[in-house]
Amino acid sequence: MSSNFLEINNATFIASKKNKVSNVSIKIENQGEIVCLLGPSGVGKTTILRTIAGLQNLQSGEIKLKGKIISSDNYNLEPEKRNIAMCFQDNSLFPHYNVIENINIGSKRRNGSKFSYTDIDLLKLLYLEDIKEKFPHQISAGEAQRVSLARSLLSRPDLLLLDEPFANIDTSLKEDLQKKIKHILKEFNITTIIVTHDSFEAFFLGDKCGILLNQSLKQYDKPYNVHHEPNSIEVAKFLNRGVFVNVEVVSNDCAVHSLKHPILGEIKGKLVNNFPIGSSVKLLLQPEDLIHDDQSELKLEVIDRKFRGTNFIYTLKTRNDEQIPVFVHSHHIHQHEKAEKFGIKSPIFIDHLVCF
Repeated sequence: MSSNFLEINNATFIASKKNKVSNVSIKIENQGEIVCLLGPSGVGKTTILRTIAGLQNLQSGEIKLKGKIISSDNYNLEPEKRNIAMCFQDNSLFPHYNVIENINIGSKRRNGSKFSYTDIDLLKLLYLEDIKEKFPHQISAGEAQRVSLARSLLSRPDLLLLDEPFANIDTSLKEDLQKKIKHILKEFNITTIIVTHDSFEAFFLGDKCGILLNQSLKQYDKPYNVHHEPNSIEVAKFLNRGVFVNVEVVSNDCAVHSLKHPILGEIKGKLVNNFPIGSSVKLLLQPEDLIHDDQSELKLEVIDRKFRGTNFIYTLKTRNDEQIPVFVHSHHIHQHEKAEKFGIKSPIFIDHLVCF
């Protein structure tokens, strides 16, 4: 018997010819872990959840929960026998029940599992007290999502599947709810798979993240590694964390490696992937990799500036028309305008030299 809590082995998920994800392998080793599946709309994330829940058949491969096969190419355990709860992105509430009645449907499926929160606790936690007597057609999409989430939590499943659970919720409320839900999931050791297209949400909530692009799972790793060590240009571009510039590998035979850029000069750090000296590679530059220095002789032209509250992201242009983003704290002594010269500290040192 497998020791992993959940295993998806060489699975192909399909809803239509265009909505297909092939050869997916994911392992959740321990009960209580949270996995986030991250990818653009239409890539097949919801199809994966629906198949795990038993609502769609698996085309090939197998899915095991607690050591037992629940889906394969020739077997599909009935959804009601899986003890899996799925919170849909769209309104899945019973229209003839009000909010509190919809939530309490979950309590009927608890299978004797311990869960100390009551329906009233969840109403307070998810800010639903004022609408508890209303019916689904009388509440907003974001409120309906929270009701569905409360119902799923109250059922205390072996596995909880959340499809874009915070998609229709205001930004001011979203972070508060994310913290609360993560606390509950960890407190009661509820194994969860969350589908999202928001990388910040995935990195905060997930113990592991899976990146789904172009009908396949491209990377499955800890959030830190996905962010700092993307395994392909495709993943790095999807995360939209920087740009690629052409550099030459100058040194790779010690703890600190060296690259050479015709304008930025020497760039030192640790190469994530090893390349022979003299190789021409593409280096990922993220906004936080470069340090602003007004006194530096290395200066580039400002062509754009984005205010992000706590920081600015400046876009700089090199002589060969490469556009490079640089992070600067918003309390920096002065702001730089378009067409001004902007200093970058040199020589440049970057902890992770991500090259392809």
